Amino acid sequence: MNTTAISPLTVTPLGFIPDLKNATLVPFNETACENWKEIHHLVFHVANICFAVGLVIPTTLNFHMIFLRGLLTIGCALFIIWATLYRCALDIMIWNSVFLVVNLLHFIYLVYKRRPIKIEKELSSLYKRMFEPLHVPPELFQRLTGQFCNIQTLKTGQAYAAEDKTSVDDRLSILLKGKMKVSYRGHFLHNIYPCAFIDSPEFRSTQMNRGEKFQVTIIADDNCKFLCWSRERLTYFLESEPFLYEIFKYLIGKDITNKLYSLNDPTLNDKASKKIDRQPSLCSQLSVMQMRNSMASTSDSEDGLQMFLRGTSSASSLRNNQQEFCNAYGVGRLQHDALC
Repeated sequence: MNTTAISPLTVTPLGFIPDLKNATLVPFNETACENWKEIHHLVFHVANICFAVGLVIPTTLNFHMIFLRGLLTIGCALFIIWATLYRCALDIMIWNSVFLVVNLLHFIYLVYKRRPIKIEKELSSLYKRMFEPLHVPPELFQRLTGQFCNIQTLKTGQAYAAEDKTSVDDRLSILLKGKMKVSYRGHFLHNIYPCAFIDSPEFRSTQMNRGEKFQVTIIADDNCKFLCWSRERLTYFLESEPFLYEIFKYLIGKDITNKLYSLNDPTLNDKASKKIDRQPSLCSQLSVMQMRNSMASTSDSEDGLQMFLRGTSSASSLRNNQQEFCNAYGVGRLQHDALC
């Protein structure tokens, strides 16, 4: 009968104190470097230089994020070359491959965002004259003009709108080329030149009232080309873009002010209208206090508007033209929006 010998267990007494004097010490040279290895290959140092340069690029530089991601991508690529050809370290190659992909994707995305936005030739002058001075980004202008609008043409003598017949609810347009003539009951009011809204008074006056008709006749005096928005879709788009909504509010108000101004000089040509665009608006040229005093001096707001305008130009001609504009565009609803 075989018996298995059981080795006795070694039991350490509770009061045992280890003998530190006779303990065997681990040699120091097994955990610390006594002899430094040779310097790594030049590829390794160039990779680290790329990282260092990328990290010290000032954030005030316009394209600093693109430069940072580009240099990190180059550095990771050099690390992969060094780990593969000179170090033979699989883990270093794998980690830097991951970093390379991440930085490369970021670099491509940033370059794509900075790509030059190509604006159509027909719309370039409109953007440079009306939207670029107000710091509207090209990509936002492209969204505004690329989805729910189209370019239409009118031949000489064709009507854009007929008095008491054409609905004002359908569209909002800006003239791109040519000249249009606005009349009220056969009486000439003013001209419309390129880079000006065609129906800004109607757009502003009927924002709260639908189903109204044009109270003026607008006829093409030359072969005309204009940019036309669907009013409903434009309103919906502007509600989702508060910055662009304020830009349109300003541009339409300024356009109405220019139309009021042109009533005093119906022969105003395109060059003169451009000069007016570059000058301060009517409200900024005159004291706000003067306007308030003029408007408050009478209980009838329309008479107050006429009194204010009479103080800025010749009394007789401007009063007659202003009355015609009031009748044609309904200034009772427009007086504050057009002038302020």
